[in-house]
Amino acid sequence: MSNKSILTWVGVAISALTYTGCNAPSQVQRSPNKTLSAAYNGQAADSSANVGKLKWKDYFTDPQLNALIDTALNNNQELNITLQEIEISRNEIRARKGEYLPFVGLRGGAGIEKAGRYTQVGSSEATTEIKPGRETPEPLPDFVVAAYARWEVDIWHKLRNAKKAAVNRYLSSVEGKNFMMTNIVAEIANSYYELLALDTQLNIINQNIEIQNNALRIVKMQKEATRVTELAVRRFEAQVLNTQNRQFAIRQRIVETENHINFLLGRYPQPVLRNSQNFENMLPAVIQAGIPSQLMENRPDVRQAEQDLEASKLDVLVARANFYPSLGLNASVGLNAFNPIYLGNVPKSLMSTLIADIAGPLINKNAIQATYKSANAKQIQAIYNYERTVLNAYIEVVNQLSNINNLQQSYATKTQEVAALTESTNIANRLFTSARADYMEVLLTQREALESRFDLIETKMQQMNATVNIYRALGGGWN
Repeated sequence: MSNKSILTWVGVAISALTYTGCNAPSQVQRSPNKTLSAAYNGQAADSSANVGKLKWKDYFTDPQLNALIDTALNNNQELNITLQEIEISRNEIRARKGEYLPFVGLRGGAGIEKAGRYTQVGSSEATTEIKPGRETPEPLPDFVVAAYARWEVDIWHKLRNAKKAAVNRYLSSVEGKNFMMTNIVAEIANSYYELLALDTQLNIINQNIEIQNNALRIVKMQKEATRVTELAVRRFEAQVLNTQNRQFAIRQRIVETENHINFLLGRYPQPVLRNSQNFENMLPAVIQAGIPSQLMENRPDVRQAEQDLEASKLDVLVARANFYPSLGLNASVGLNAFNPIYLGNVPKSLMSTLIADIAGPLINKNAIQATYKSANAKQIQAIYNYERTVLNAYIEVVNQLSNINNLQQSYATKTQEVAALTESTNIANRLFTSARADYMEVLLTQREALESRFDLIETKMQQMNATVNIYRALGGGWN
């Protein structure tokens, strides 16, 4: 697939997936330069604004969360492994660059040779005198000290293209590191908000245990006054025990969430500093997603796929160049003699060579053809991967924008539900005290009120996570 086809596909994707609102997916627009997001929290959208361009220190305002993210970006083992992969890619560039430059070296050697008497070399040596009255030594030693050079002339730009492909892979590894930073920032923020939600839920549990214990004392007093039976007392006791039991599951989740954050920070288990007192009053950030072209600029995974695509294109050119003849130059200059004491006898001991050769494949090109076909297949893979990455990026943004809007409406509805059930609990308690309501109504109302508050906190956590996820989807967190 050509670059023109890729650009055509991207244009179609941008046109088809441009999103101008936070409502239903039916509001997909066909105009490629409309804003990707609409108003949130009642504020108007700005087509030039994009929260993905904000630094994470500016996007997240909680200082304790920022401290955790800063520590993770310094200590996270997986990120440090990726940094070493970048170093490996950088060294690959140096290696490829050295391949199309002349290679110069020094060599020294010593040897000995004895030719048969009845050979051309042997008979010639037997009748040749080194000096008058001195025959050629037998066997004949050989000592050499020389500088040599090798250079493959890069006629078809095979070596230069290999070096450019290495550069693209280096840039791809850098974008991979940026994408990992984005994911680490998002994962820590999501875990942090989950931790605040669990703390709030644990606090709600403790408050409900106190309320239920008060109700249990009233029921016991009413039993002594023969207004209720032992069954009511046992049911209230079971309700208290059930609520107390929920503490342990939440505490376990808190420990696991803390240790997940500690793992991302590259440290051993320890408490995570946080302030969860105002979690219920947190307001999600105003989200602006900008225009589709900004998404292409911000998302590290899209840019990584683009660099991989460019590298695969160059790999095809390198593989194609293997079908053409290659030109090589070999040269050497130095001192050569059968005795070391004659090495300094210049120019008689001076030797030099210059050889140029050209060679190309003629028969049995199966290996070269296989390499070329594999390079083409990998390029097609890179094209599909690029298309998939772009499509996934737009879908993630659209999904998160819709999620933010739906969660906002859900939170407003659940807030009303909690208020209604809280009032119902108060009414049920008063009616039960005046013997105008059954104890089962009180138990049921208390349970529903507790569940509704839990759901409200869960929805608040999802709201905060949605703002994190849209920030990640827009490519924020690495800059």
